[in-house]
Amino acid sequence: MSQIHEKSPKHCAKRGLNLKKFNKKLFVAFSTFLLTVLSFILLVWLILYPTKPKFSLKEVEINQLNLSGPSLLNSSVQLTLLSNNPNKKVGIYYDEIQVCASYKSQKITHDTSIPPFHQEHEETNYLSASLVGNQQPVAPSFGYDVRGDQRTGKLMLTVKVIGKLRWKVWSWVSRKYRFNVNCVAIVPFGPIPSPPLSSKQGTQCSTAI
Repeated sequence: MSQIHEKSPKHCAKRGLNLKKFNKKLFVAFSTFLLTVLSFILLVWLILYPTKPKFSLKEVEINQLNLSGPSLLNSSVQLTLLSNNPNKKVGIYYDEIQVCASYKSQKITHDTSIPPFHQEHEETNYLSASLVGNQQPVAPSFGYDVRGDQRTGKLMLTVKVIGKLRWKVWSWVSRKYRFNVNCVAIVPFGPIPSPPLSSKQGTQCSTAI
């Protein structure tokens, strides 16, 4: 005669309790592992905290700066920027870069895109851009301001760069950070009223992230 083995409610309760303990241990182990990984990433980030890139304006050439009406400007500016990654162990991905030129807080060219690129540790890159403004609206005082600069012999031009960058540490890549660059160029502006006007003196730019 075969024996029938039945587990009492007490046995089932013990089984349920053990399953609950197992799930709890699994949760604690997973949480500990996740916390360790996050702490390691944070530690690496703090040790290798990236220094923001450095930009400088190497050359500016104004090929056109003519009013086609009282408040409409046609302009053409050729420039060369120098981008430097000062970090020894952090690379940089540059995305969505836009460049424009302004004069006395007035935008005189349209936004021009620079193709995305990757910058290795302590690498330096030359970036060229052709900025154009066709029928660009300006203030009625624009012509008067330009003639005043012509009398003083110099014209101050501001180059603005906006974009997004990502930091790269080994195989880890950060989220996107917005950056803004402002460069001021002093261009000689003598008695000859027509461009081209050029400046080849390196100008350090301010960078904000």
